[in-house]
Amino acid sequence: MTLSPQFFWYTITPLDVLMLRDAKPFTPGERAWAGSTFPPNGHAIAGAIRGLLGTEEKLQIRGPFFCHDYQTLYFPCPLGFVNKIPLIPLNWANNHPLNGQLKWDRTRPCPLVKPFGPQSEHDDSDTLCSDRAEVKCRQYLPWQIVKDYLDKGTIAEEVWQLQYQGEDQPWTVESRSHNSIEPGSRQVKDADGYFVENAIRLYKHWSLAIGLDNQTHQAIQQQAAGRALVVRLGGEGHRAVLERCKTLDEQWQELQCSSGANFDRGGRVLAYLVTPGVFERQTQSRAICQAWPWEWKLADTSNPTQTQGPLVSVATAKAVPISCRIRDEKDKTKSIPAPQVFAAPPGTVYYLNSPPKIRGNYPLFQDDPPLSKNGKPHRARIWRQLGYSELLWISYQP
Repeated sequence: MTLSPQFFWYTITPLDVLMLRDAKPFTPGERAWAGSTFPPNGHAIAGAIRGLLGTEEKLQIRGPFFCHDYQTLYFPCPLGFVNKIPLIPLNWANNHPLNGQLKWDRTRPCPLVKPFGPQSEHDDSDTLCSDRAEVKCRQYLPWQIVKDYLDKGTIAEEVWQLQYQGEDQPWTVESRSHNSIEPGSRQVKDADGYFVENAIRLYKHWSLAIGLDNQTHQAIQQQAAGRALVVRLGGEGHRAVLERCKTLDEQWQELQCSSGANFDRGGRVLAYLVTPGVFERQTQSRAICQAWPWEWKLADTSNPTQTQGPLVSVATAKAVPISCRIRDEKDKTKSIPAPQVFAAPPGTVYYLNSPPKIRGNYPLFQDDPPLSKNGKPHRARIWRQLGYSELLWISYQP
């Protein structure tokens, strides 16, 4: 597998709340509740960095992820687990009683099941994290546990329990109301007079973490001159401190090395999505998003004439709506809302019979697409450069 170039890691620590609007249209008076989304997407991070540097130059990002105490990267929990028990495709569970009995739509991925045997008997234990149990589980895992997951193919039961505040969700949501008063009275305006916004506040000891390419890193270091910098992030330009964090460089590099070795080893693999996955296909009339890359064909086909691919199954959840802005073609100094995109959520796990290789040794078309018809970088490549669709690879351990 071709490893990505070196990235230089920084933390982003908000000085106050953050306002990150969701992708729903909002007009005070028509919809009185302005939603918010977190963590910020790659477009919001890129806007903050470009605003700091005062440039429109292209940049590459990895993340954003969470960071605890400026020394530990945190990643979203893989969705291929139920109550700490790993799920596997039915086709891979040779001794499962449903194998050969269960019928499913062959135009869709294979169903996922719990392993059949002694391990599945622990499902009703009081120590498991479930809707019935009051014990909270980690929803974000430190990089050491993710490294073990890459090396061993599994996550031990005891590591799911919370160790620090925020490992289930390192932020809180604060609702703030806004009123506009009619001139000469004490009454709220009938039109555009009242709405509520959701603000995001990170817990103490938590920050965002991003990796930046060498060119962007050098530009920031020249401007910083050995001191921390302040960026404007999200709606209303709330301030956050941008600081270099060399410790995270080593953690990311170790994960990349383990992931690359698993990809090169071949055989059955799991692809663990750690940032929102944007898998969009353009047609003449519309764009369609789905939860896995379009270039990965299904391993089980309903029609013998269909092309067989490596993808066996997918463990995913509700799509993440992403809304960004693009330059107005009529006035380059202004921006307009871009069409909404629905991304596969971080934590999605893909089960494949073999590592997919697109255009040489790349697992995704986004990693190395051809240039667009106008000679500019392909749109899919731009999404990838902004940190979307980041995969870590795990060798399947029965």
